[in-house]
Amino acid sequence: MIPTVSPAPADADQAGSTTAAGASVPGAGKAAPTRLSRHRLLSSPGAVAGLLWLAVVVTASLTAPLWLPFKTEDQDFTAVLSGPTAAHWLGTDELGRDILSRIFAAAAGTLGTSMITVIVGVGLGTVLAMAAAGAGERTEAVINRITEIMMSLPGTVIILAVIGAVGTNIPMVMAILGILMSAGIYRVILGQAKSLQSQLYVDAAKVDGVGPLGISVRHVLPGLANTIVVQAALIFAVGMLIQAGLAFIGFGPPIPQPSWGGMIQGASQHVYDAPWMMVPTGAVLALTVLSANAIGNALGKAPNAAAPHLPSAAARRQRARAVAAIAAAAPAPGDGAPGDAPKGTLSVRSLSVGVGNAGTGNGVRLVTDVSFDVEQGTVLGLVGESGCGKTMTALSLLGLLPSGVSVTGGQILWNGKNLAAATDKEMEGIRGRDIALISQEPMRALDPMFTVGYQLTATIRRLRGLGKAEARKEALALLEKVGIVDAARILKTYPHQISGGMAQRVAIALALSGQPKLLVADEPTTALDVTVQAEILSLLRALVKDTGMSVVMVTHDLGVVADICDQVAVMYAGQVVENGKTQAILDNPRHPYTLALLAADPHANHGDAMPERLATIQGQVPQPKDWPSGCRFAARCQFAGSACTEPVPLLASGTGDGLVRCVKADQLAVEGMDWLATDVPAARLLPVSPVAPTNTTIVEKDLA
Repeated sequence: MIPTVSPAPADADQAGSTTAAGASVPGAGKAAPTRLSRHRLLSSPGAVAGLLWLAVVVTASLTAPLWLPFKTEDQDFTAVLSGPTAAHWLGTDELGRDILSRIFAAAAGTLGTSMITVIVGVGLGTVLAMAAAGAGERTEAVINRITEIMMSLPGTVIILAVIGAVGTNIPMVMAILGILMSAGIYRVILGQAKSLQSQLYVDAAKVDGVGPLGISVRHVLPGLANTIVVQAALIFAVGMLIQAGLAFIGFGPPIPQPSWGGMIQGASQHVYDAPWMMVPTGAVLALTVLSANAIGNALGKAPNAAAPHLPSAAARRQRARAVAAIAAAAPAPGDGAPGDAPKGTLSVRSLSVGVGNAGTGNGVRLVTDVSFDVEQGTVLGLVGESGCGKTMTALSLLGLLPSGVSVTGGQILWNGKNLAAATDKEMEGIRGRDIALISQEPMRALDPMFTVGYQLTATIRRLRGLGKAEARKEALALLEKVGIVDAARILKTYPHQISGGMAQRVAIALALSGQPKLLVADEPTTALDVTVQAEILSLLRALVKDTGMSVVMVTHDLGVVADICDQVAVMYAGQVVENGKTQAILDNPRHPYTLALLAADPHANHGDAMPERLATIQGQVPQPKDWPSGCRFAARCQFAGSACTEPVPLLASGTGDGLVRCVKADQLAVEGMDWLATDVPAARLLPVSPVAPTNTTIVEKDLA
């Protein structure tokens, strides 16, 4: 008789070896260049060109004394107002001075003094905005009045007055310009700074004793970085143009010192007899301004803008290529083709989702080889820790994957169509009508600018083609169907005027407005309290029973799975590790990960069976780039052995119709192993039986 004991974590040969999870990732040496190439600045061709242009101009200007062919004052009276020649590459001006030499000699001064405007204007505007946002309403009111006065002053008159008082001191003039422009920058940044001051992490910092200055520097200023960069690029360009304008009207650097504005003014006097003279300086000024704007636009893009509402043209082309590749790889009829799936049944086969080069298989995989079926009128639960690919799998059913992420292989079969190979136009006819979504946060589905009634009736009219009166009646009926008693009043309210549970009911009604046959619920009860959670689950059960629709439920809670799901698919590191009927998997789990999840769930242990300490799963879910080639759970598994270093397929379990991805599933079932609540020693000594001598022990053996 084999004693019921828990095994050691691994065999001896694993103790001194490097697992696949710890092995070096191919191409790891290219990680830094890859991250650099994906930087916002380097991912924009315009920004790269702008950087190169500014680098050339600054370098050429700073090294001008070493390479300029002529001094800026040298005159060649034999080549006055000449065009480009071998001696003068960009021609000469009205005094025979070399234009190329004068352009690059003036560049450093022009760019440097423009930076004075940026530093003063953006710096002062940012400091004022942060002070007004964090110091209270009285301080904000005072700063507002001061900036209003500054914005009302005529800037041109003040600058000319300064020039009249101190002369053409360009650095001082540009500093005064920065002070005047700081009022407008303050207005731009103030709203965002106040929004950041109201965030929960700022409140947490206050509770931790962080002072106003620390909060502004640590928490507010980083959030303003994008806005500051964009404003700095804009002010830099404006500063160059204003400086050129002042020089154009005669208030630039003193003669004979060159300046771009002064050169353009001189060229304007010969626009008819020597039109070429206007081109070099004007082109250099225009390219420099455009370069600054291009860099600002690239740096101003939000770093987390991975899921824009409207995908870019490049993202749409990438998805089109992925769709074409998946459609070309679709099996022939009779071999699992779309037409073979029963009507009303969702059948997912070998689904893979990845980033990067979608459709080519070269990008990082987020979900790999996921397969499951959802029959009509049933509920499937997708369970697993955060980062296991549940939400990516659910969003792929609706074609709502974030920008840069797409289905890279497999099939999503629904009513004779492979949704993985469907175009955006085809998916528009399926979303809402056949398949609908309930998000984890109801405010993602509800627009705070419109009433609940307007949003519901607009959706019903769009999806069903009903008139306004009929759509309003249907909206009332939907709200009553989801358990809202005072439906007429709720229709007139805005989303922020109702509670979280009420908002989730409205979101469910919104999802039902197109009479879908399949509902994808992405953790719809996570943010709700226990009472409201029970009401929402009861509502979903009633909807499934009354309408016959199917539900794919994404959840972390095994109690929710036991309450509502007919089938469950346990996911880990982008794979389904166990799949089958809910009762069979919860009563007799066959994969160690499922066993561990149940052991860590307080609701699954009750009465006399409640242990002194709940079990834990050491470590965390590996990143997609770190997935091992063998069992992805092996590094955290108490039962892992040498056999787990090889790829593990999803195979039928020993009993029932379930599937499991574990080479030791049958052995674990026979042994009746339990997941330990504490760390497993390398070799744990246990008595063989109560009647054996007290000094008789047995060392646990690996199951490999």
